[in-house]
Amino acid sequence: MKKILVLGATGSIGTSTLDIARNMKDDFSIVAITANSNKEKLSALEKKFNCKSSLTSVEGTDGIKRLIDETKPDIVVNGIAGAAGLLPSKIVLDSKIDLALANKETVVMAWPLIKALADKNNANIIPVDSEHSAIFCLINQCKKENVSELIITASGGPFKNMTKEQLANVTVEDALKHPTWNMGKKITIDSASLANKGLEVIEATRLFGFDTDHVKVVVHPQSLVHSIVRTNDGMLYAQISDPDMKHPIFQSLVYPKNAKNYLEPFDLFDKELTFTKPRYDDFPMLKYAYQAAKLNGGYTIAFNAANEVAVAKFINKEIGFLEIPHITQKVLEKDFSKTPESFEDVFSIDTTARKYAGEVK
Repeated sequence: MKKILVLGATGSIGTSTLDIARNMKDDFSIVAITANSNKEKLSALEKKFNCKSSLTSVEGTDGIKRLIDETKPDIVVNGIAGAAGLLPSKIVLDSKIDLALANKETVVMAWPLIKALADKNNANIIPVDSEHSAIFCLINQCKKENVSELIITASGGPFKNMTKEQLANVTVEDALKHPTWNMGKKITIDSASLANKGLEVIEATRLFGFDTDHVKVVVHPQSLVHSIVRTNDGMLYAQISDPDMKHPIFQSLVYPKNAKNYLEPFDLFDKELTFTKPRYDDFPMLKYAYQAAKLNGGYTIAFNAANEVAVAKFINKEIGFLEIPHITQKVLEKDFSKTPESFEDVFSIDTTARKYAGEVK
Protein backbone atom coordinates (compact mmCIF):
# COMPACT_ATOMS: atom_id res chain seq x y z
CA MET A 1 0.00 0.00 0.00
CA LYS A 2 1.57 3.28 -1.13
CA LYS A 3 0.70 6.39 0.89
CA ILE A 4 0.04 9.50 -1.23
CA LEU A 5 -0.11 13.21 -0.41
CA VAL A 6 -1.80 15.24 -3.16
CA LEU A 7 -0.93 18.93 -3.55
CA GLY A 8 -3.64 20.73 -5.49
CA ALA A 9 -6.30 18.07 -4.86
CA THR A 10 -9.16 20.05 -6.41
CA GLY A 11 -7.38 20.68 -9.73
CA SER A 12 -7.26 18.40 -12.77
CA ILE A 13 -4.10 16.52 -11.69
CA GLY A 14 -5.33 16.15 -8.13
CA THR A 15 -8.77 14.96 -9.23
CA SER A 16 -7.24 12.32 -11.51
CA THR A 17 -4.91 11.13 -8.74
CA LEU A 18 -7.84 10.75 -6.36
CA ASP A 19 -9.72 8.78 -9.01
CA ILE A 20 -6.81 6.34 -9.29
CA ALA A 21 -6.74 5.86 -5.52
CA ARG A 22 -10.52 5.41 -5.40
CA ASN A 23 -10.35 2.67 -8.04
CA MET A 24 -7.25 0.94 -6.66
CA LYS A 25 -7.84 0.92 -2.91
CA ASP A 26 -5.62 -2.12 -2.36
CA ASP A 27 -2.65 -0.32 -3.90
CA PHE A 28 -2.94 3.34 -2.89
CA SER A 29 -4.05 5.31 0.14
CA ILE A 30 -4.63 9.07 0.14
CA VAL A 31 -3.20 10.22 3.47
CA ALA A 32 -3.33 13.99 2.94
CA ILE A 33 -4.55 16.61 0.47
CA THR A 34 -4.21 20.36 -0.06
CA ALA A 35 -6.03 23.01 -2.06
CA ASN A 36 -5.38 26.70 -2.52
CA SER A 37 -8.79 28.20 -1.83
CA ASN A 38 -11.66 25.75 -2.37
CA LYS A 39 -12.34 25.05 1.30
CA GLU A 40 -15.75 23.46 0.75
CA LYS A 41 -14.52 20.95 -1.81
CA LEU A 42 -11.39 20.24 0.23
CA SER A 43 -13.47 19.44 3.32
CA ALA A 44 -15.70 17.10 1.32
CA LEU A 45 -12.66 15.26 -0.06
CA GLU A 46 -11.09 15.03 3.40
CA LYS A 47 -14.18 13.21 4.65
CA LYS A 48 -14.46 11.03 1.55
CA PHE A 49 -10.88 9.76 1.76
CA ASN A 50 -10.62 9.92 5.56
CA CYS A 51 -7.40 11.91 5.35
CA LYS A 52 -5.82 15.10 6.65
CA SER A 53 -6.00 18.36 4.70
CA SER A 54 -4.63 21.89 4.49
CA LEU A 55 -5.96 25.02 2.82
CA THR A 56 -2.70 26.51 1.60
CA SER A 57 -4.12 30.00 1.09
CA VAL A 58 -4.40 30.07 4.91
CA GLU A 59 -1.48 27.91 6.06
CA GLY A 60 0.79 28.30 3.03
CA THR A 61 3.80 26.00 2.81
CA ASP A 62 3.69 25.49 6.60
CA GLY A 63 0.53 23.44 6.06
CA ILE A 64 2.32 21.21 3.56
CA LYS A 65 5.22 20.63 5.94
CA ARG A 66 2.77 19.83 8.73
CA LEU A 67 0.96 17.25 6.61
CA ILE A 68 4.23 15.59 5.57
CA ASP A 69 5.37 15.35 9.19
CA GLU A 70 2.01 14.01 10.38
CA THR A 71 1.26 11.49 7.61
CA LYS A 72 4.71 10.46 6.36
CA PRO A 73 3.68 9.78 2.73
CA ASP A 74 5.68 7.53 0.39
CA ILE A 75 5.17 9.91 -2.53
CA VAL A 76 3.81 13.42 -3.08
CA VAL A 77 1.95 14.42 -6.25
CA ASN A 78 2.53 18.12 -6.95
CA GLY A 79 -0.39 19.29 -9.09
CA ILE A 80 -0.13 22.96 -8.08
CA ALA A 81 -0.24 25.36 -11.03
CA GLY A 82 2.30 28.12 -11.64
CA ALA A 83 5.30 29.42 -9.69
CA ALA A 84 3.43 28.71 -6.46
CA GLY A 85 4.36 25.05 -6.93
CA LEU A 86 8.13 25.56 -6.57
CA LEU A 87 8.48 25.86 -2.79
CA PRO A 88 6.18 22.85 -2.17
CA SER A 89 8.49 20.77 -4.41
CA LYS A 90 11.46 21.94 -2.33
CA ILE A 91 9.68 21.01 0.91
CA VAL A 92 8.92 17.50 -0.38
CA LEU A 93 12.52 16.87 -1.41
CA ASP A 94 13.83 18.42 1.82
CA SER A 95 11.74 15.75 3.55
CA LYS A 96 13.49 13.01 1.50
CA ILE A 97 10.24 11.93 -0.18
CA ASP A 98 9.71 10.96 -3.83
CA LEU A 99 8.07 13.67 -5.94
CA ALA A 100 5.58 12.98 -8.75
CA LEU A 101 5.92 16.32 -10.50
CA ALA A 102 3.23 17.93 -12.64
CA ASN A 103 4.35 21.48 -11.79
CA LYS A 104 6.37 22.71 -14.78
CA GLU A 105 7.65 25.79 -12.99
CA THR A 106 9.69 23.72 -10.52
CA VAL A 107 11.88 22.63 -13.44
CA VAL A 108 11.70 25.83 -15.50
CA MET A 109 12.61 28.12 -12.59
CA ALA A 110 15.00 26.13 -10.43
CA TRP A 111 16.01 22.77 -11.90
CA PRO A 112 19.72 22.80 -10.92
CA LEU A 113 18.78 23.56 -7.29
CA ILE A 114 15.91 21.07 -7.25
CA LYS A 115 17.99 18.30 -8.84
CA ALA A 116 20.84 18.86 -6.38
CA LEU A 117 18.37 18.64 -3.50
CA ALA A 118 16.87 15.40 -4.82
CA ASP A 119 20.32 13.85 -5.29
CA LYS A 120 21.43 14.92 -1.82
CA ASN A 121 18.36 13.36 -0.20
CA ASN A 122 18.18 10.28 -2.44
CA ALA A 123 14.66 11.19 -3.59
CA ASN A 124 13.20 10.45 -7.02
CA ILE A 125 11.60 13.09 -9.25
CA ILE A 126 9.16 11.41 -11.63
CA PRO A 127 7.64 13.65 -14.33
CA VAL A 128 3.85 13.62 -14.60
CA ASP A 129 3.28 15.86 -17.64
CA SER A 130 2.07 13.43 -20.30
CA GLU A 131 4.87 14.46 -22.69
CA HIS A 132 7.68 14.14 -20.16
CA SER A 133 6.24 11.01 -18.64
CA ALA A 134 6.32 9.51 -22.14
CA ILE A 135 9.95 10.58 -22.72
CA PHE A 136 10.89 9.30 -19.25
CA CYS A 137 9.45 5.87 -20.07
CA LEU A 138 10.90 5.79 -23.59
CA ILE A 139 14.39 6.71 -22.39
CA ASN A 140 14.16 4.03 -19.73
CA GLN A 141 13.25 1.54 -22.46
CA CYS A 142 15.74 2.69 -25.13
CA LYS A 143 18.52 3.90 -22.74
CA LYS A 144 19.72 7.49 -22.93
CA GLU A 145 23.00 6.71 -24.70
CA ASN A 146 20.95 5.38 -27.63
CA VAL A 147 18.68 8.45 -27.92
CA SER A 148 19.69 11.32 -30.22
CA GLU A 149 16.56 13.49 -30.25
CA LEU A 150 13.40 14.18 -28.25
CA ILE A 151 10.17 15.06 -30.08
CA ILE A 152 7.37 16.60 -28.02
CA THR A 153 3.87 16.55 -29.44
CA ALA A 154 1.51 19.54 -29.24
CA SER A 155 -2.23 19.48 -29.83
CA GLY A 156 -1.99 22.94 -31.37
CA GLY A 157 -4.81 24.17 -29.15
CA PRO A 158 -8.10 25.68 -30.36
CA PHE A 159 -6.43 28.21 -32.69
CA LYS A 160 -4.11 25.94 -34.67
CA ASN A 161 -5.78 26.75 -38.01
CA MET A 162 -6.27 30.49 -37.44
CA THR A 163 -4.38 33.24 -39.24
CA LYS A 164 -2.49 35.88 -37.29
CA GLU A 165 -5.23 38.37 -38.20
CA GLN A 166 -7.86 36.07 -36.71
CA LEU A 167 -5.76 35.54 -33.55
CA ALA A 168 -5.89 39.28 -32.88
CA ASN A 169 -9.63 39.01 -32.20
CA VAL A 170 -9.96 35.80 -30.15
CA THR A 171 -11.59 36.02 -26.73
CA VAL A 172 -10.84 34.39 -23.37
CA GLU A 173 -13.87 32.17 -23.93
CA ASP A 174 -12.45 31.05 -27.29
CA ALA A 175 -9.06 30.27 -25.72
CA LEU A 176 -10.64 28.10 -23.04
CA LYS A 177 -12.25 25.73 -25.57
CA HIS A 178 -9.46 23.17 -25.79
CA PRO A 179 -10.25 20.49 -28.39
CA THR A 180 -8.78 17.53 -26.47
CA TRP A 181 -7.78 18.17 -22.86
CA ASN A 182 -9.82 19.33 -19.87
CA MET A 183 -7.46 21.53 -17.82
CA GLY A 184 -7.39 24.65 -15.67
CA LYS A 185 -7.72 28.14 -17.18
CA LYS A 186 -4.06 29.13 -17.14
CA ILE A 187 -2.70 25.96 -18.70
CA THR A 188 -5.51 25.92 -21.30
CA ILE A 189 -4.60 29.43 -22.44
CA ASP A 190 -0.92 28.45 -22.43
CA SER A 191 -1.87 25.61 -24.75
CA ALA A 192 -3.65 28.03 -27.08
CA SER A 193 -0.58 30.30 -27.27
CA LEU A 194 1.91 27.36 -27.35
CA ALA A 195 3.54 28.84 -24.22
CA ASN A 196 2.78 25.52 -22.56
CA LYS A 197 4.76 23.69 -25.22
CA GLY A 198 7.56 26.21 -24.75
CA LEU A 199 7.66 25.44 -21.03
CA GLU A 200 7.77 21.74 -21.91
CA VAL A 201 10.75 22.29 -24.23
CA ILE A 202 12.61 23.98 -21.37
CA GLU A 203 11.59 21.14 -19.05
CA ALA A 204 12.80 18.49 -21.48
CA THR A 205 16.24 20.07 -21.90
CA ARG A 206 16.68 20.04 -18.13
CA LEU A 207 14.98 16.82 -17.07
CA PHE A 208 16.76 14.72 -19.69
CA GLY A 209 19.97 16.67 -20.35
CA PHE A 210 19.44 17.46 -24.05
CA ASP A 211 20.27 20.82 -25.64
CA THR A 212 17.59 22.80 -27.52
CA ASP A 213 18.90 21.66 -30.92
CA HIS A 214 17.90 18.11 -30.00
CA VAL A 215 14.43 18.85 -28.62
CA LYS A 216 11.78 19.30 -31.33
CA VAL A 217 8.05 20.03 -31.32
CA VAL A 218 5.47 18.58 -33.70
CA VAL A 219 1.78 19.50 -33.85
CA HIS A 220 -0.38 16.39 -33.41
CA PRO A 221 -4.05 17.43 -32.93
CA GLN A 222 -5.31 14.00 -31.86
CA SER A 223 -3.11 14.00 -28.71
CA LEU A 224 -2.68 10.23 -28.90
CA VAL A 225 1.11 10.21 -29.38
CA HIS A 226 2.44 11.90 -26.25
CA SER A 227 6.12 12.07 -27.20
CA ILE A 228 8.64 10.42 -29.49
CA VAL A 229 12.35 9.67 -29.20
CA ARG A 230 14.73 9.20 -32.11
CA THR A 231 17.52 6.71 -31.57
CA ASN A 232 21.01 6.94 -33.02
CA ASP A 233 20.03 4.74 -35.97
CA GLY A 234 17.36 7.25 -37.02
CA MET A 235 14.39 5.18 -35.85
CA LEU A 236 11.45 6.73 -33.98
CA TYR A 237 9.83 5.25 -30.88
CA ALA A 238 6.54 6.69 -29.59
CA GLN A 239 4.32 6.33 -26.56
CA ILE A 240 0.64 6.17 -27.55
CA SER A 241 -2.40 6.32 -25.27
CA ASP A 242 -5.71 8.11 -24.91
CA PRO A 243 -5.43 11.77 -23.78
CA ASP A 244 -6.07 11.02 -20.10
CA MET A 245 -3.74 12.27 -17.36
CA LYS A 246 -4.47 9.20 -15.27
CA HIS A 247 -1.99 7.24 -17.39
CA PRO A 248 1.13 9.33 -16.59
CA ILE A 249 0.01 9.85 -12.99
CA PHE A 250 -0.35 6.09 -12.51
CA GLN A 251 3.08 5.52 -14.06
CA SER A 252 4.61 7.95 -11.57
CA LEU A 253 2.90 6.27 -8.63
CA VAL A 254 4.15 2.77 -9.47
CA TYR A 255 7.66 3.75 -10.70
CA PRO A 256 9.97 1.91 -11.29
CA LYS A 257 7.44 -0.87 -11.92
CA ASN A 258 5.14 -1.29 -14.90
CA ALA A 259 1.88 -2.48 -13.36
CA LYS A 260 -1.65 -3.42 -14.37
CA ASN A 261 -4.46 -0.96 -13.64
CA TYR A 262 -8.17 -0.32 -14.16
CA LEU A 263 -7.72 2.03 -17.14
CA GLU A 264 -8.95 0.97 -20.58
CA PRO A 265 -6.13 -0.38 -22.81
CA PHE A 266 -5.52 1.81 -25.85
CA ASP A 267 -7.24 0.65 -29.03
CA LEU A 268 -5.35 1.62 -32.20
CA PHE A 269 -8.14 0.74 -34.64
CA ASP A 270 -9.99 3.53 -36.48
CA LYS A 271 -7.59 6.18 -35.15
CA GLU A 272 -6.16 8.95 -37.29
CA LEU A 273 -2.67 10.31 -36.58
CA THR A 274 -1.47 13.51 -38.25
CA PHE A 275 1.69 15.57 -37.68
CA THR A 276 2.58 19.08 -38.87
CA LYS A 277 5.26 21.65 -38.10
CA PRO A 278 4.55 24.42 -35.54
CA ARG A 279 3.92 27.93 -36.90
CA TYR A 280 6.59 29.75 -34.92
CA ASP A 281 5.85 33.20 -36.36
CA ASP A 282 2.12 33.05 -35.62
CA PHE A 283 2.65 31.46 -32.18
CA PRO A 284 5.93 33.10 -31.05
CA MET A 285 5.72 31.97 -27.40
CA LEU A 286 7.31 28.69 -28.51
CA LYS A 287 10.12 30.61 -30.23
CA TYR A 288 10.72 32.73 -27.11
CA ALA A 289 10.89 29.63 -24.92
CA TYR A 290 13.66 28.18 -27.12
CA GLN A 291 15.43 31.55 -26.88
CA ALA A 292 15.18 31.57 -23.08
CA ALA A 293 16.42 27.98 -22.84
CA LYS A 294 19.46 28.77 -25.01
CA LEU A 295 20.34 31.92 -23.06
CA ASN A 296 19.88 30.05 -19.75
CA GLY A 297 20.83 32.14 -16.69
CA GLY A 298 17.58 33.57 -15.33
CA TYR A 299 15.88 33.82 -18.72
CA THR A 300 13.65 30.78 -18.26
CA ILE A 301 12.44 32.25 -14.96
CA ALA A 302 11.71 35.53 -16.74
CA PHE A 303 9.87 33.74 -19.56
CA ASN A 304 7.62 31.96 -17.09
CA ALA A 305 6.99 35.07 -14.97
CA ALA A 306 6.17 37.29 -17.96
CA ASN A 307 3.80 34.69 -19.34
CA GLU A 308 2.00 34.27 -16.00
CA VAL A 309 1.48 38.03 -15.70
CA ALA A 310 0.33 38.33 -19.32
CA VAL A 311 -2.08 35.38 -19.08
CA ALA A 312 -3.62 36.81 -15.90
CA LYS A 313 -4.18 40.10 -17.73
CA PHE A 314 -5.74 38.27 -20.68
CA ILE A 315 -8.07 36.28 -18.40
CA ASN A 316 -9.12 39.57 -16.78
CA LYS A 317 -9.73 40.97 -20.30
CA GLU A 318 -7.18 43.74 -19.81
CA ILE A 319 -5.20 42.78 -22.94
CA GLY A 320 -5.72 40.89 -26.20
CA PHE A 321 -4.39 37.41 -26.98
CA LEU A 322 -1.44 38.66 -29.05
CA GLU A 323 -0.31 40.89 -26.19
CA ILE A 324 0.80 37.74 -24.32
CA PRO A 325 3.84 37.17 -26.60
CA HIS A 326 4.41 40.94 -26.88
CA ILE A 327 4.78 41.30 -23.10
CA THR A 328 6.97 38.20 -22.90
CA GLN A 329 9.28 39.42 -25.67
CA LYS A 330 9.73 42.81 -24.00
CA VAL A 331 10.64 41.21 -20.68
CA LEU A 332 13.17 38.87 -22.33
CA GLU A 333 14.91 41.92 -23.83
CA LYS A 334 16.03 42.80 -20.26
CA ASP A 335 19.22 41.40 -18.77
CA PHE A 336 18.65 38.10 -16.97
CA SER A 337 22.09 36.64 -17.61
CA LYS A 338 22.90 36.01 -13.93
CA THR A 339 22.52 32.35 -12.99
CA PRO A 340 20.56 31.92 -9.73
CA GLU A 341 22.60 30.27 -7.01
CA SER A 342 19.84 29.94 -4.41
CA PHE A 343 16.06 29.80 -4.16
CA GLU A 344 16.21 33.41 -2.95
CA ASP A 345 17.89 34.33 -6.26
CA VAL A 346 15.18 32.48 -8.18
CA PHE A 347 12.38 34.41 -6.50
CA SER A 348 14.26 37.69 -6.86
CA ILE A 349 14.50 37.17 -10.62
CA ASP A 350 10.85 36.11 -10.72
CA THR A 351 9.78 39.28 -8.88
CA THR A 352 11.85 41.52 -11.17
CA ALA A 353 10.45 39.89 -14.32
CA ARG A 354 6.88 40.26 -13.05
CA LYS A 355 7.53 43.93 -12.37
CA TYR A 356 8.81 44.44 -15.92
CA ALA A 357 5.84 42.54 -17.32
CA GLY A 358 3.41 44.74 -15.42
CA GLU A 359 5.04 47.85 -16.90
CA VAL A 360 4.95 46.82 -20.58
CA LYS A 361 2.72 49.05 -22.69
